[in-house]
Amino acid sequence: MTSAAGPDEDDDRRNVSDATGVVVLGACAAWSLISAALHDGRPEGVLLAILAVSAGYAAGRISGALLPVAAPCAGALAGVSLTLAVPHLTPGPRIDVPLGHAGATAAVLTLSAGAACCAAWSASAPALRLGLRALAVGIAVIAAVLGSTTGFVACSAVVLCSLAAGHLRHRGVGIAGLALGATTVAGLTWTVASKAAPGGLSAWLEGQLTRHRIELWHEAAHLAGREPALGAGPGRFGELSTTASETLSSDGKPHSALLQQAAEQGVIGVLLLAAAFCWMLFALWRTARPTPVALTAGAALTALAAIAAVGNALSFTTVSVGAGLLAGLATARPITVVSSPRELDAHARGERPTS
Repeated sequence: MTSAAGPDEDDDRRNVSDATGVVVLGACAAWSLISAALHDGRPEGVLLAILAVSAGYAAGRISGALLPVAAPCAGALAGVSLTLAVPHLTPGPRIDVPLGHAGATAAVLTLSAGAACCAAWSASAPALRLGLRALAVGIAVIAAVLGSTTGFVACSAVVLCSLAAGHLRHRGVGIAGLALGATTVAGLTWTVASKAAPGGLSAWLEGQLTRHRIELWHEAAHLAGREPALGAGPGRFGELSTTASETLSSDGKPHSALLQQAAEQGVIGVLLLAAAFCWMLFALWRTARPTPVALTAGAALTALAAIAAVGNALSFTTVSVGAGLLAGLATARPITVVSSPRELDAHARGERPTS
């Protein structure tokens, strides 16, 4: 068996993106250990999330290479089945309103819709492609039926972005747009947390996210200001936050991946979180897969980043595995069977076999 892409240039591009991922994820793990040692923190949650992303990415690369259509389709169906069979995705106190366990449900459904759209772009038969797109639309409908407005909006956005990706010639433009969108959401979250947002916007967000959520954000920003470089230590927000400690059903998190990193791991932690997201976009930009597949996966991961910026979706291992899996599926290079010695010799010389 040999790769369908063939040229050495594709191998070089994949090696660069893979090496970048190893460095970024390794730095995230190392910094969590360092910040935990300095402040008596608990890095287990961060390390588990990194392991989950890595495992999902590896599984996606392998399964996507072997089954470029069936693997993402199976991933989409698995995400929907998991959401319906295990609505809360994890044991522990139930935090539904807003974007607690509900945020994790929205994230899983969004990733599932992205996987279905990726499978559709990978399919060659028109009927199969139409059926897979119908599956993606059906996932958005399921989100609406489950009462997940965030999930419905995110899934719908992914489907629309996937359709638009088919008409975009330069994927770099799309990747840049996705990065800008994630940056905008992160900036808005930080503006609200630091009490720099206009009064009307703050009042509207309080109505959408509850006053309790906004107070958690304010405390996270305050903790980040006290320890801007190193943070308070991984896993320590719950014991340092007055708002979290006074809530019986609190999970000890500020319900924002950005603010949790800032409060617990400082500016360096925030930069590493941003680097992990940028690495995924970079891998999608460099992948030899078709542009619609890369941009569809990027849209789903950007939607996940937006959900995680205002909720605790990344605190769920299922979501971390799903994010890595989708990124791996979209960057996998499908393999095909060489049908003749002539084709094998051509590939060994780095050439495309001719008919």
